[in-house]
Amino acid sequence: MVETPIRLLIAASGTGGHVFPAIALAEHLRDYQIEWLGVPNRLETQLVPKQYRLNTIAVEGFQQGFGISSLRVLGKLIGSILEVRKLLRQGNFQGVFTTGGYIAGPAVIAARSLGLPVILHEANALPGKVTRFLGPWCSAVAVGFEAASQYLPRVKTIYTSTPVRSQFLEEEIEASLDLPIPKDVPVIVVFGGSQGAVAINKLVRQSANAWFDAGAWVVHLTGDNDPEAGTFKHHQYISLPFYNNMAALLQRANLAITRSGAGSLTEMAVCGTPAILIPYPFAAEDHQTYNAKVFTSVGAASLFKQSELTAEVLQSQVLDLLKHPEELRKMREAAKAIAVPDSAEKLAQLVREVVEK
Repeated sequence: MVETPIRLLIAASGTGGHVFPAIALAEHLRDYQIEWLGVPNRLETQLVPKQYRLNTIAVEGFQQGFGISSLRVLGKLIGSILEVRKLLRQGNFQGVFTTGGYIAGPAVIAARSLGLPVILHEANALPGKVTRFLGPWCSAVAVGFEAASQYLPRVKTIYTSTPVRSQFLEEEIEASLDLPIPKDVPVIVVFGGSQGAVAINKLVRQSANAWFDAGAWVVHLTGDNDPEAGTFKHHQYISLPFYNNMAALLQRANLAITRSGAGSLTEMAVCGTPAILIPYPFAAEDHQTYNAKVFTSVGAASLFKQSELTAEVLQSQVLDLLKHPEELRKMREAAKAIAVPDSAEKLAQLVREVVEK
């Protein structure tokens, strides 16, 4: 008699920081029947349907204050909980996994109302409000940074780090880099996470000529909302909105200049990429600064507040690092020391223990 596969609903929506770790987990649960829960018009609609059935619900986060819009959001939340309950019952799901964010609300509440186990993964060093509120309802909360556990005193937390896409674990991935960069030059990669970062882009364009004079090449991923993208030209400067082969690029890079989203930091740790971190100043509860401090505390990165960073300071910081390759080597080793390459396996094992017990 053939055993029926375990059915798991994965609720992961919005940015790459939520969706990519969930995909990495799913790749280690190939014996499970997996369906996805997302919202329309977000990243999951591009990535997930190729591999998993995607179910969407209309839900959104609460804004500051309380008013008519809050009542509308609350109405959507209640409707979404009922939709997810129906999906879970009709699909005979045996558990739910979520990476947090506002989609976690209906997923967790619906699952627990049916007595189903829930595993939540929190990638940030400072857990989000959703995790702090719903964590006690979950069977287990996996954390991306050990520091997160102190903010979840009533929750069963397990440190797994954050899974990265499988290409980041390929040792020879750097050979697949298809950009026209000479072999022996220092490479600076600039990116703002999946949303881009216009403020960082401006600072880099004002600073870059001095880096070119020092022999460096710059690969600048501008995002698609920078009106000045394409206005700066130099033969050592490659400007693209996005680049798909980030694993090869981060392995090749001598230095990254970037935000400090949890997903990007985890990828840089696995690749051993030294970094100058400029946390997004409007991130909820300044959580990107908490993430960045995990890296600065071990010497893997430098941290600058966007409001205090000038082009002159950024220019000199990069030049100083380029002049001291030994310092970059120490930063690279420090980043690799906090990486957890088997994070996806650890998280998959946790899911199995919770769902199958």
